[in-house]
Order: sequence, then structure tokens, then C-alpha cells
Amino acid sequence: MTSTEAARASAPAPLKRTRPERTGPAKAREELDLTQLDFVGCDAVPMSPGQYRLFEGRLEVWDAELKTAWMVRESPPTFIHESPSQRLAGLAERIAAVRGSPIAYCGALGLMVADQSGDPHRVMRPDQAIYVNPTRAELEGHGAILVGEHRLPDLVMEVDNTTDVRRGKLKLYESWGFPELWVEVPDQQSPSRPSGLRPGLTIHLLEGGAYQISPASRAFPGWRAVDIHAALNEFALSERSLALVEGMGRLLGARDGTGPDDDPMLRSLRAESRAEGRTEGRTEGKAEGIAEGRSEGRTQGRAEGRAEGRTEGLAEGRTESRARMVREMLLARGIKLSEGFLADPAALAELPESAIAAAALACDGERDFLLRLGCSQS
Repeated sequence: MTSTEAARASAPAPLKRTRPERTGPAKAREELDLTQLDFVGCDAVPMSPGQYRLFEGRLEVWDAELKTAWMVRESPPTFIHESPSQRLAGLAERIAAVRGSPIAYCGALGLMVADQSGDPHRVMRPDQAIYVNPTRAELEGHGAILVGEHRLPDLVMEVDNTTDVRRGKLKLYESWGFPELWVEVPDQQSPSRPSGLRPGLTIHLLEGGAYQISPASRAFPGWRAVDIHAALNEFALSERSLALVEGMGRLLGARDGTGPDDDPMLRSLRAESRAEGRTEGRTEGKAEGIAEGRSEGRTQGRAEGRAEGRTEGLAEGRTESRARMVREMLLARGIKLSEGFLADPAALAELPESAIAAAALACDGERDFLLRLGCSQS
């Protein structure tokens, strides 16, 4: 017998659609009446506080006063439902590596409002929760994120395949003050998908206590809903998605003063590449130096020339790397580029990398990109 079946079998009585008298949970804001919400695709299962403490299965929402848990009717969860949240964790890990500092993804960690004695009063579980800057979060020593006490995740994601959070959980997230909610409807459909749901990602941003739909994320600045949805539904990341993920990592890293060399694995790989490059450079330089010395006999000039060449080469390499990043990001967003675009990338040399990445994520064309950076195209 599964934990869900055990809960159903041991539950005392069917749910009555009446609201019990408040017992005084420690709440700073007015609670929503769950009996007035519609948890589409879920079954309401009687579950006492004692049963909840012993329950190890999956649930969407649980309420102590109503002694009720709402569980997804689809059992067990399918690959269609589970894969987007796992892919989001993978995308976050790639962004974190390029940024050079970690991003925490907490999965279905409980989001809990406690009563005055500290016991669970109301619990909700997301499909994925993300802390973009986890060093400021309280993640250790707790079985749940305490609403009103702990710092909330920068974003939470819900996957609607056989459910529709718009009439239930979305209102709870809004009332609890979660800053950003992603609702992903996968491209691959289930026969039991609620009518009215169309594939795509919807980003809800909290503004003045209410959610507003936004075309792009705030937690990952400028990352557009359409691009996130595409990445969440790719079995293997396309070059387009990889370019945008790299751009997001560089944008966040430039703001934080970190980069790929701050990530242990990337630092090792980059060091290996640099070592190979130095070996090749020394071999070529030695051959050129011998030839140069034989013909000119100027040892000092040869050394100075190599030093100047290395300096210029590094500067040119960084500039061309920025230009390559911009071209890849714009092409990944479907923006057509002219042959002369950034033919001379020197204009990017003195600009902050964060500004370059932000302009590439937000612009609507190459001209707009240059205008955002205050550059002119010859």
C-alpha cells in the first residue's frame, strides 16, 4: 500500500465544505479560505495533523484546521510532469558555473506557515524552488521554508500537466508574498490536461502585493519566458539555449564580481586550456625568436616585442570573446545580424561585461543593442 493510499484508508471522515473556527495561527496577513479555491486535478483527502506528521508521500497543499490534504490525482507523477523541474535545476547549475558562485535549487521543499506553537498550520509544496543567491538564505536545519520568518526563494515553479494552479496555488503564492512564480505547461501533452491550458511558460511577478504577468524573469534578469520554455522542453540543450544560459551566467557574474574561474571545475578546465595554449605559444615564439634573432640580432627588441604581443593578444582575445558572446546571444534570440555587425569589436573593450550581456538579452535588434551601449556602428 502506498503512502497516499494509506492516508486515504486511515483518514477519518470525508471533507465537509465548512470552515472551522480559527485556532489562532501566527499569521501576519489575512488567510485565504481554502474551501473557496479550486485545486484542479487534485483530490481532497482527510488528513489530521498527526497523520500529516507521519505522511511521506507527495501532496500539493495541507491545512491543519481543515484537516485536509490536496493530492494530485495523477499517480505516480509522470516524466512529462517531473522533467521540467529537473531541467530547471540543470539550467541553474550551468548558469551558476559560468557565474562562478552557486545557485540553490530546493525541489519540492515544503513552504510552511506555523501556528503560535510552531507546529505546521498550512503547507504547500512547489515543483521547484530556486535561490539565486543562496548565501543569504536559511536552508539548513529546517524541513521547510517558514513563511514570514525565512527569506523566500527568488522564484518557485509549478508544472501544470494534469493540474491548473491559476485557481488555487497561484492565489496562495500571491497571498504569502512569493516574489516570482513560473507556471510551465510542457509541450508534451497528457490526455488528462485541463482544457484551456496551452504549452508555454508564464512568469508572474509580485507588484504591490499582486501578481502581474511579465515577458521576462526578474530573478534571472532579462531571461524571456519564451526562451526558458524552449530550454525546459529540449532533451539536449540547443546551441541557442546554451548561448543564452552562458550570457545569463556572465551577466550575473559581472554584477557579483565573479566568473568561470571561480567555479572549481571550470577553473580546472580553463587552466588546462591555458597551459596547452602557453606550450604552443612558447614553441611558436621560440621558433620565431630564433629566426628573428638570426636576421636582426636584437635580443632585447625580441623580448619586448613578445611582451607587447602577448599584452595586445590578450586584450584582443577578450574583446573578440565578448563580440562572439553577443553574436551568439542575439542569433539565439532569433535576431538577424548584418555582415558588418561588430566587424570592429573594439567598442566593447572598455564597457562592463554586465552591461553588454544585459543589452544583448533586452534589445530588439543590432541597432538597439548598440544604442543601449551608447555605441555607433560604422
